[in-house]
Amino acid sequence: MNYTIIGDDGMSYGPAGAEQIRQWIREARIDGRTPVHVEGATDWTSLGRLPEFAADLAGHPPGLTPPRPGTTSSQLAIWGFICGLVAWTCCGCCVPSALVGLIFSIIALVQISARPEALTGRGFAIAGIVLSATNLLWTFGLTLMGLLNNSSQVQWHLGN
Repeated sequence: MNYTIIGDDGMSYGPAGAEQIRQWIREARIDGRTPVHVEGATDWTSLGRLPEFAADLAGHPPGLTPPRPGTTSSQLAIWGFICGLVAWTCCGCCVPSALVGLIFSIIALVQISARPEALTGRGFAIAGIVLSATNLLWTFGLTLMGLLNNSSQVQWHLGN
C-alpha cells in the first residue's frame, strides 16, 4: 500500500511505502497529526487514525516529538521572550527591555520563517512579540493618562 503525506512545509510527499512512513516517524519528520492519503481512498485523514502505524506513533505523541535532526532553537527568540517577560515583571518601568524583546522576537520570527528546516522557536518569538508589544502599549497608555491627568489639574488650578 502507498501513502502520500503533506509535510509541515505544505508540500506533498509520496507515494511512499509503509516502511518509508515508519522511517519518517522515527526521524520525527511526521507525527500523528500529519495529513495522509492512502492509495485507493477517497479522503485524506491524519496519520494517527491509521491502525497500521499505531505502534510506531506510540512513542511519539503529537506535539511532544523530539526536534528534527539538524535543527536548533533560535537564541534570539528565547531572548526576545525573556526580555518581554522581564518587561512585564517590572510592571511597565522597563521600556528598554520591552523594546529589545520586540526587536529580538521580530528578527527571530523572520529568521525562523526563512529557514524552518534549521531553526525552531516560533512559539517563543510570537510570545516575545506579544509580551513586549502589549507592555509597550500599556506603558504608553499609562504615561498618556498620567500626562492628561496632570495637565487637567494644572488647568483647574489656573482657572481658580
